[in-house]
Amino acid sequence: MNRLLEFTDRYWKWIVVGVWLGLCGYFLIQRWTSIQYFALGDTDDNLRMSQVRALLAGQNWFDLRQYRLNPPYGANIHWSRLVDLPLAGIILALRPIVGGITAEKTAIAIAPLLPLLVLLFSLALIVRRLVDRHAYPLVFVALFFAGSALNMYAPTRIDHHGWQLALLALAVAGIADPKRARGGAIAGIASAMSLWIGLEMIIYLAVTAGAMALFWVADLGERRRLSSYAVTFGGGTAFGFLAFASYANRLPVCDALSPVWLSDALLGSALLLGLSMVEAKDWKLRFVLALGAGIIVAAFHALVWPHCLTRLEGISPEVYQLWMSHVREARPLYRHGWQTASAVVAIPLTGLVGWGLLAWTKRSDPDLLRRILAVAAPGLAAILLLLWQTRTGPAAQVLGLAGATALLWVAVPKAWNAKNSVIRVLGTFLLIIIGLGAAIPSASFFYPVKKKTAYERSIDKANRQCASLWGMRPVAKQPKGMVFTFVDLGPRLITVTHHDTVTGPYHRNGDQIADVMKAFRGGEPQAHAIVSKYRSDYVLICPNMSTATIFRAEAKNGFYNQLVAGKVPSWLTPVALPKDSPFLMWRVKP
Repeated sequence: MNRLLEFTDRYWKWIVVGVWLGLCGYFLIQRWTSIQYFALGDTDDNLRMSQVRALLAGQNWFDLRQYRLNPPYGANIHWSRLVDLPLAGIILALRPIVGGITAEKTAIAIAPLLPLLVLLFSLALIVRRLVDRHAYPLVFVALFFAGSALNMYAPTRIDHHGWQLALLALAVAGIADPKRARGGAIAGIASAMSLWIGLEMIIYLAVTAGAMALFWVADLGERRRLSSYAVTFGGGTAFGFLAFASYANRLPVCDALSPVWLSDALLGSALLLGLSMVEAKDWKLRFVLALGAGIIVAAFHALVWPHCLTRLEGISPEVYQLWMSHVREARPLYRHGWQTASAVVAIPLTGLVGWGLLAWTKRSDPDLLRRILAVAAPGLAAILLLLWQTRTGPAAQVLGLAGATALLWVAVPKAWNAKNSVIRVLGTFLLIIIGLGAAIPSASFFYPVKKKTAYERSIDKANRQCASLWGMRPVAKQPKGMVFTFVDLGPRLITVTHHDTVTGPYHRNGDQIADVMKAFRGGEPQAHAIVSKYRSDYVLICPNMSTATIFRAEAKNGFYNQLVAGKVPSWLTPVALPKDSPFLMWRVKP
């Protein structure tokens, strides 16, 4: 055993790479069919590919509008080009050799796996620095059961979430670093890069900044960590704004790295750098100074950017009611079924318990205890945020993995060495499956799977078929035109056909989203006016698709239900599609 532990410690970097290669092989085999059929299942993955194609076709680096949505004006997309780069690089490198189609398939297979290596190294570093140098293999086993997080790295998941999670883990690894200057710099760079991509992790990044300040409050010797964090975070954010902020994001918008968050970051970094230079011997004075710096940043934000104190998306109440309120991932965890909720929250809760247990056992080491508590803080924030939106689940799982490993490493030996045989056997078994996150998946085998109704099966079938290349092919064969269709179908339509459409599920385009929702929910005259407004050549619907359930339930006499019932107005002419097509399509009469 000692030789095995020595091996895992000495060659830990190679072991991490080996685990990564193993996961790459597993994912490529598991998703091979999806790769071959270009099954970009998520709307964001489809739009990401369309954005990369536009970039490679010569669209301006700082122009992120998607002109195939709502042409000729385009859709305002708040994303960053940073995530486009690996995809574009792979396609550019391979296109002259294997052709465009194969190059794109290769890109959607490889690009999501790149940030997985960053995630694995970050998790290993956190565990090695806080739990034990030999414990890190356990975190990889736990990751395998963290479905919400791990699926963000599967081939075809080419959107930015995998990168955001990897950078979050890297920032936490910086917090855990016993070398103060290096740890602060890593946390600062990772936090800045996360902001380049988007604001999804901003709460955890704020907790990271707070941890840096509290390190300094607790120990004046932490000034090197604080100063290196301040310089790298402030400078990195400024660089990211100059290099990646689109034309639209140079306005004071709230949902991306803009002058709003740039000014907050620069002010906060300057104040933290100033704090690191203060020779305050009393921790109480340092606490007051740190608290004052936080109040200054908060007051600055509230006074200068008051429009960014509410929902950052900035959508209207109408758009929220018509669209956002129906988005599943925007709902709190308790509004989902118990199986979904328990699967998401199991590892985060286990991780929190693990951090608490580890903190108790390491309470005699102030430096280590501070780092443990600082790393646990973002995980606690993530659990609380689940009560707001379930979309925070992947981050909560990533932040809980190292804590779950701590629970295993500390508690399992105690249970195994217990004198009571029941505790030794049953207790060890329960701790292992709970700590690894395997309890919920294991328990699910003992619960009968709820049989889906015929209506639920029809929804699954429609979602699957309407997004498939097979389903889209007859639509793509029609002469190019403007297609008026569901919001959630828009990104897939422009990615796999030559048609344009009105919009996709992107909040900056609230007017277009509201128009589409009102057209299918309202009466025929209103639908005709809205379809004409966008100079549409076609109307396309996918009966029983998830989006259609909203119209079916809330607008029984609306335009969508009239079309499904065969009540087609005179201004629409049927388009002949194969009998087994999942779509219904009409040409708009001029």
